[in-house]
Order: sequence, then C-alpha cells, then structure tokens
Amino acid sequence: MDFNVTAKNTAAQLVTTVMTLELIDSTGAATPLETEFAYDPADPFAVSATFVTVAGRVQWTFGRDLLIGGLYEPTGDGDVHVWPCLDGDAHSVVIIELCSPDGEALVQARASELTSFVEKMTSSVAPGAESAYLDVDGAISAILGEAA
Repeated sequence: MDFNVTAKNTAAQLVTTVMTLELIDSTGAATPLETEFAYDPADPFAVSATFVTVAGRVQWTFGRDLLIGGLYEPTGDGDVHVWPCLDGDAHSVVIIELCSPDGEALVQARASELTSFVEKMTSSVAPGAESAYLDVDGAISAILGEAA
C-alpha cells in the first residue's frame, strides 16, 4: 500500500543533493554513479537515494539514522549497511551496501559530501524531533482509505 504522510510542522525544508558515488564491483573496480540523496520532512524518519543507471533510475529508501550513524561507525542490520572507511588513496569515504533478492550493490561516497548532506538534513529536522513532523492521523486515515 502506498500513501503519503504529510508533515504537521511546515518549518522544515526538503533537502536534496546530487553527488557522484562510486559503484564497486566484485573485482574492486569503481564506476561513477550519479546519485541524488533526498530528505523530505513529510517522511521524517527516512532518506532516499536515487541512483541513475543505464537501466534507469533506482530508488532506495532507508532510515535516516542509518546514514547519520554510518558516518562514524558501522550501522544496519537488514538490507542496508553503512560504514566509514578509507579508499585506496587514504581518503575518507562512506560505504553503503544495499541488498535485495535481485542482488547486491556496494557504493562509496566521499565522506565530506555525505556529511554536508547529513548536516543540512539534521538542520531541517533535528535528530529526536522527527515525530513532530509526522501526521499520524493522516497516515491512519490513508491506511484505512479515508479522506484525510
């Protein structure tokens, strides 16, 4: 079931950024991958990453806490894992591993670029304040098929 949850508090702003990540294959070779990260206060606990591939756009949505925590330590127990690392040139990067029944992908982002996105996201909605932006009544109405 797909439904939209609207933000109760309108002070927060949509945050988006486009950056080039590197898709790491099984040999360790890296391929540039244009990616848009987006944070919408209407879905305050989530962040999305849209990857532009030759097959089209692929979007993953996962907990924003994974991205925030993954800047500093390994996070994730399910389909998404995030952790800090150094690349082959000793530059600080963040690895994002995505797993699905269709396969796995390992991408890396420059830590400075991802940190900048996270700082803007947490300035829009501070950690711990997410529930103030969630319209629970609207979500329940949407689930029950009622007009919100």
